[in-house]
Amino acid sequence: MMRKKGVPVLVGALLSLGVTVAHAGSLISPPGSFSKSTVIAGAKLFADHCSACHAVSNLRYNRLAIDLGMSKAEIKKDIMLPSGANYLNGMKPAMSQAEAKKWFGIPPPNLSHIVRAEGEPWVYTYLTSFYWDPTRPSGWNNRVFPEVAMPNVLASWGGIYTKSGKQLKAGSESPAAYHRQVAAIVAFLRYASDPSIFAREALGPYVLGALVLLSLVSYLLKKAYWKDIDDRRDAEGHINTSAMPKNKTKPDDT
Repeated sequence: MMRKKGVPVLVGALLSLGVTVAHAGSLISPPGSFSKSTVIAGAKLFADHCSACHAVSNLRYNRLAIDLGMSKAEIKKDIMLPSGANYLNGMKPAMSQAEAKKWFGIPPPNLSHIVRAEGEPWVYTYLTSFYWDPTRPSGWNNRVFPEVAMPNVLASWGGIYTKSGKQLKAGSESPAAYHRQVAAIVAFLRYASDPSIFAREALGPYVLGALVLLSLVSYLLKKAYWKDIDDRRDAEGHINTSAMPKNKTKPDDT
């Protein structure tokens, strides 16, 4: 998600901060449901196709075990692909900052909070809006983010298309399977931007139950207080203070 040198470098930096640079057409929400299994599938796809360039440094690898139930061995085998990755550290890219600057003019942005900044529809539409453009250095352009420096790393799945929608080369996956895979990557990035989401959802019913119980106790307590007051009202609605209990005081010893 970058452009090349000069002013485009600033544009790429703005995108890394979550600023929408371009918006062409309507955004599309990713298909399927958001679940732990979808996030795990997306994490593996992200590691294979995106972590060469992009970091998710605010998400530690061990969170995948805590939040998603993945085993440490599975994480090391399928997710911790960059050399030197540490289980207790954030997800790092395989490409160094120096290499990224050399190849793209600017390091690819950290995607830890891209979904929180832009939303799932923007990220999903961006990933599925690449088209072949031989005038670009990478050979690719994007409808949502024109003149982006990032190549279409998912072209082998979804195929190669022109801007007008003509297919130049078919992908290895069916259109439905391709869109499910892209949606899984977006689901992982959604989780990465808010790792507590599954813990919150699990805790939610207990919190709501406690609030309902507290409301019930408060209602019964209110009824008990007002029943005592209503019992002392006369016909005109005034409270009969003579019927209220008197405060007893100790007699003066002197």
